[in-house]
Formats: sequence, structure tokens, C-alpha cells
Amino acid sequence: MRLPVLIPLSLIAALLAACGSPGPRPPASTETIAQASRPVSEKGNEIVLYAMGLLDTGYRFGGKNPEAGLDCSGMVSYIYGQAAGLRVQGSAADIARNSRAIQRDELRPGDLVFFNTLNRSFSHVGIYIGDRRFIHAPSKNGKVRIDHLSDRYYAQRFEAARTFFD
Repeated sequence: MRLPVLIPLSLIAALLAACGSPGPRPPASTETIAQASRPVSEKGNEIVLYAMGLLDTGYRFGGKNPEAGLDCSGMVSYIYGQAAGLRVQGSAADIARNSRAIQRDELRPGDLVFFNTLNRSFSHVGIYIGDRRFIHAPSKNGKVRIDHLSDRYYAQRFEAARTFFD
């Protein structure tokens, strides 16, 4: 079955609302991500939908498939290959080097967000899913999950937004 060509952002936002856990968020005025200024990407939407199917997949350092477990770069590589037919390989830093920098306010579903979590640049990567949220495979708590860019831990470690799409 082929996924719809374009999933309205409001539908994605509604689906995501059911996935996130409520928690304290800073006032909207402290957040700078606006509606994406780049057009919505069909491949980006397919990547997000595919990623949602991997929620709660176990973490494994060096993991490159859901059966064995995924780490952050393995998750991105696997999803981009399966959902968009794009070959994305290497560590989070390698993925950052091979993708194109964009401004944080240009993020749209399917783009990548990078963090410094190990006192080294581009040591963690996630897939932006919209509404200031991203899906990733963190080693802590050991499962693929959704987090918010304004969560204190990630807000302090955010490094860059990057894309493989126009």
C-alpha cells in the first residue's frame, strides 16, 4: 500500500499529540521555530511516518536495524533507506558532514537535528517530526522515542539543523 503523497501538517500534529507526554514547556515566545519556510517534502513526510512505526524499538550501540536494536545514526540510516530510498551512512558526525545546513526556523518534517551529547560536536542525531519535536534513539532509557527541542537537556545541547532535501 502506498502512503498518501502529502500528509497535511495538521494531521501529523494531531498524531504527534497522542505520542508525546505532557510536561512543562517554556512560553511560546522563547521558542524560535516558526512554520517551515521551505515547502513540505513528500519524502520528509514518508520518513516521519516510517519513523513513528519504530517508536519503542530497543537501543543498541552500533545498531542498524530494528530487529537487533538501533542507535541514533543507525536509526536515521535505516529510516532514510527504507522510507526514502536514500543511502545515509556513518556516525552522526558523518551524516552531518554529508547533509546541507539549514536554519533552525527552516526545519520541516524529515529534516535532521544534531546535538552535542558527548562533549563532541554532532554526537547525536534525530529526525525532526514537526511541532518542535524529534524522534531519536537515545542510549538513556534504551528506546526510540519522541522528545521536544525545548526540553532542557536537548535545548542546551542543540547544535544544528540539516537536510538532505531541496
